Amino acid sequence: MTDFHIRTEGRSGRITLTRPKALNALSYAMCRAIEDALLTWRRDPEINLVLIDADGDKAFCAGGDIQELYDTGTRGDLAYGQRFWRDEYRMNALIAEYPKPVVSFLQGFTMGGGVGLGCQGSHRIVSDSSRIAMPECGIGLVPDVGGSLLLARAPGRLGEYIGITGSRLGPGDALLAGFADYFIPEADWPALKDTLVRDGSADAIAEAAQTAPEAPLAALRDKIDRHFAGETLRDVIASLRAGTGDFATKTLETLSRHAPLSMACTLEILHRLRQGAPDIRKALELEYRFTHRAMADGDLLEGIRAAIVDKDRSPRWQHTLDGVPATAMSRMLMPVREAKLQFHEEERAMKIGFIGLGNMGAPMAANLAKAGHSVRGFDTASVVVDGVEPVNSATEAAEGAEVVITMLPNGDILRKVAAEVIPAMEKGAVLLDCSTVDVDSARDVAAEAEAAGLLALDAPVSGGIGGASAGTLTFMVGGAPEGFAKAKPLFDIMGQKAVHCGASGNGQAAKICNNMILGVTMIATCEAFALADKLGLDRQAMFDVVSTSSGYSWSMNAYCPAPGIGPHSPADNGYTPGFAAELMLKDLGLAQQAAEGADADTPMGAAALALYRQFVEDEDGRGRDFSAMLLRFESRGRG
Repeated sequence: MTDFHIRTEGRSGRITLTRPKALNALSYAMCRAIEDALLTWRRDPEINLVLIDADGDKAFCAGGDIQELYDTGTRGDLAYGQRFWRDEYRMNALIAEYPKPVVSFLQGFTMGGGVGLGCQGSHRIVSDSSRIAMPECGIGLVPDVGGSLLLARAPGRLGEYIGITGSRLGPGDALLAGFADYFIPEADWPALKDTLVRDGSADAIAEAAQTAPEAPLAALRDKIDRHFAGETLRDVIASLRAGTGDFATKTLETLSRHAPLSMACTLEILHRLRQGAPDIRKALELEYRFTHRAMADGDLLEGIRAAIVDKDRSPRWQHTLDGVPATAMSRMLMPVREAKLQFHEEERAMKIGFIGLGNMGAPMAANLAKAGHSVRGFDTASVVVDGVEPVNSATEAAEGAEVVITMLPNGDILRKVAAEVIPAMEKGAVLLDCSTVDVDSARDVAAEAEAAGLLALDAPVSGGIGGASAGTLTFMVGGAPEGFAKAKPLFDIMGQKAVHCGASGNGQAAKICNNMILGVTMIATCEAFALADKLGLDRQAMFDVVSTSSGYSWSMNAYCPAPGIGPHSPADNGYTPGFAAELMLKDLGLAQQAAEGADADTPMGAAALALYRQFVEDEDGRGRDFSAMLLRFESRGRG
């Protein structure tokens, strides 16, 4: 007997999992066969509906074959798992985007890979026996197979809770969280399946649906939303530790058994997916970044060992609950260049003109070329970038390009370049400026571009030279939604997050507001360390208190200015710039320029500007990281 039975019946394509003794676990061969059948039926005019079910009463599908992942991974064969995930995720996307109804009957356990097969379709049916879960964080993975998208769409903070606790959802909770659509008692399933197969229509499902049982999680919503509202795993853990009652205690106990890196990355994935209009491909892409690295850089092999192989239930995770470095998360969620996740009917390559191939622009253009896009580049200096065709002028780079990207030093140069390239661009093309410039310049250039029939975007970046090389930049984007949608595939290549901030100029506004906060908080952080020194307070003790208390900030927790304290930062490398002090000075100047134009009172921003101007122009700050401000305060008194 095979592990599955694929056939056509009436007006329907049918897929039945037939290995109940193995809880219908999903194998690689099953994924490929199901994908092939779905592709065939998609083109078949005689097939109007796809029905997916499983034999046995214990499980629809309790996940994938993780023993095989362990066996191949421990032998050093990482390619098997990476290929499995690529092909499985392509199948998941095919189900989620399928043009015909896909009906799944989810009895018993539906977990892991079973969620990708059974919960991505259009009509998901549960019964009293249904138990749906995403338990991946318990073995060193993240909720995948598109499950992160379902979690991101769940009400309130249910997604965070379900995703990192691995909580099992009965039928009521599955409906509440968006993992299922209909409750129908299993006794009614045979007759309903016969109707679906005969008619090739899903209309009978709604007629057969009944009121679902209660959802226990509904009564916990207030607690879940309160404790899981934080930005990071550290925030969630701190909230639970400060909480009282059984919920906080039991939840913290559950999380203490799971892989901290997996949980931290799960929260980050969910937060990214809530930006803009997430879809299944974006979710799978983020999941794949993690799973591709899960065996080499994550905790997957250790998690499987403890749960399945040795069964000692004592995994030795890389990190502690509140000790996951931001750099570790960033590394796990960087785009995968060497084995790109592809989908059916993949986006075609674009023609791109790139103007400004400096320290930031060159690696950004190189990443676009590596992803298969046709890139022509121009810079006033003679620059050679792998994969980028050099041209002799900005105009030549812009001619025939669907997207023209600029990365320039200031607003005056942006205006000059825009005046040159806008007449050379075809109507409907995107002018995408990634420079950090003043808001007025961004809006004036956008107005000129729009008058010429172009789509204009201002998209300054955060992440520095390292982020440009690694493809982990954050883009703050202003401009028309249709322009953002057209450029979105490029943002996904060059960065890890792109936030649409509204109309033209709002990207620059977001960047300067963000960096004004950063400049102010870094000064405050440096002042506090200098004060702690003079009060005889150990720096590590101060960090341990502040980083988990109300003084928490990115400047303290992720970019600590004190050497040897917290995650590795430029302070540990002699303050070699990650973000130079003179660039902070520039951004603070732009913020004050904007504040004057908007008649906004920003005394802290003005004070930060004055301090950084003194630090860069009159002291020894030029050429050093902006966190080197700590050295200034160490040697100064109040006089």
